[in-house]
Amino acid sequence: MNKLILTTAALALAASAATAADVIRMGTEGAYPPWNLIDDNGEVGGFERELGDELCMRAELTCEWVTNDWDSIIPNLVSGNYDTIIAGMSITDERDEVIDFTMPYTPPDPSLYVAMEEGVDLTGGVVAAQTGTIQAAFVAESGATLVEFPVPEDTVAAVRNGEADAVLADASFLQDAVKADSELMIVGDPVALGGGVGLGLRESDGELKAKFDAAIQSMKDDGTLNELIKKWEVSSLW
Repeated sequence: MNKLILTTAALALAASAATAADVIRMGTEGAYPPWNLIDDNGEVGGFERELGDELCMRAELTCEWVTNDWDSIIPNLVSGNYDTIIAGMSITDERDEVIDFTMPYTPPDPSLYVAMEEGVDLTGGVVAAQTGTIQAAFVAESGATLVEFPVPEDTVAAVRNGEADAVLADASFLQDAVKADSELMIVGDPVALGGGVGLGLRESDGELKAKFDAAIQSMKDDGTLNELIKKWEVSSLW
């Protein structure tokens, strides 16, 4: 019995040591430019790739990047497929009931409506949004008919092909879409949603959260975070 207890304790200590030395897997979508994207070399790029690499360096963590579809990104964090979500995820009370968040690394990014013409009915028409986003929840409560898509680009395509009257999404994403297509235009007023964007973590990973919080704060303090935000034009500055 004593041998069994000692063996179990040794395994627990070994597992703890292994966890401390594990690579931190950074989970992102890779489909939401300029926040995150897949570059011409097939690698994760964008604002959050640069940010994540800097945070890992400051926190003295070894990190690798993993992509996951948006609609399963929280369940697969909870199940252990990766260790963080760094994917333009707004901090909300509903999400905070399931996972934990670091302090925000960007202020809230206003949401915009984009359509093919002015005067579209934003409260009684058909509005597209990405599945599982704060924009989808807002549209569902606004009186408009919500059509959801798993990939951000498909929400814009729905407006182009007439499936939706407008799309609601983060300003930084839609402003790039409008620049690329002269037939698209911003309509209506900006909508303030969410409490800023942070890294999502499992609620049991308090030590990892503390390391990332310290790294984020250090980037705020020395101005590096504002430099990245300005470079990628993802939100207002701190």
